[in-house]
Amino acid sequence: MAIKKKEKQKHLGRGLESLLSPITTVRDAYANRRLPENEKEANFPADKELKNSLQEISLEAISPNPYQARTVWDQQELDNLAESIKANGVIQPIIVRPAADGFELIAGERRFRAAKLASLKTIPALVRQATDQQLLELSLIENIHRADINPIERAKCYQSYLSTFSLTQAQAAERLGEDRSVIANYLRLMDLPDVIKKMLAHRQLTMGHARAILALPTEELRRKLANRAMAGRLSVREVERLVRRYLTGTSQPRKNDHTKPPHILDLENKLCTQLGTKVSIETRKKGHRGKIIIEFYSLDEFDRIAEKIGLESLERV
Repeated sequence: MAIKKKEKQKHLGRGLESLLSPITTVRDAYANRRLPENEKEANFPADKELKNSLQEISLEAISPNPYQARTVWDQQELDNLAESIKANGVIQPIIVRPAADGFELIAGERRFRAAKLASLKTIPALVRQATDQQLLELSLIENIHRADINPIERAKCYQSYLSTFSLTQAQAAERLGEDRSVIANYLRLMDLPDVIKKMLAHRQLTMGHARAILALPTEELRRKLANRAMAGRLSVREVERLVRRYLTGTSQPRKNDHTKPPHILDLENKLCTQLGTKVSIETRKKGHRGKIIIEFYSLDEFDRIAEKIGLESLERV
């Protein structure tokens, strides 16, 4: 298991290194500096010659990142960071690229916003040349490495990236150093009704709740369970049990269920849990022959199930 973890970390590094070359890191330029906990950000690659391009830039000359997917900012955290900046200055520089009317922010929007709150006139910045695709990739990497980004914002990051540059999930995973299944799981959140997306964005439900709810076949069922989970403060396991009850038919008797042996019902239940969708096992009288019916409700759902059982996805066929 330790070997697999090491390989994954190496893959994440390749995803970062593919953005710009040659590579060093922003941390290399500030190796002896210690960041306050509330100011720690993801580290980004920077060209060696750009380490010497650190400069103070007027905040008014910097425009926000047009690919910034985050829409919710914790005002208390920004206020705390602003107080830290007033006391200690901006310890880690932001990253910008030249633009027609000044500079465009690549990474460090929290510091950028907090510096404004702290009434700073200028901010330390590393200037980098970056294409639109690199700008979006770096913004995406910064966001997905932050613990406070909500699941819908992260899903929108991936969705924007794929649609803007016409990439498949596999191509995006390779560029970003992510597992394809991670990207697929977040993109599935965009299939949820808007009311559930809002619950996720406001952290009234978690990613675990959403993944369980997505196994239900209709929007109406998904909305009902989401409302029940939020109102009753149900845990992810409780929601998963309710979904299993529906998928296996234990919440409402199904035709011929009474004839199924307990071990068949138990196996159906385990398959439903494993695959995250409705599964039926139908056997002949002697029980030596039969069929397993695995239901899916979209091509993305099929793709996810196929990957679960080790088959090639439709995207690769």
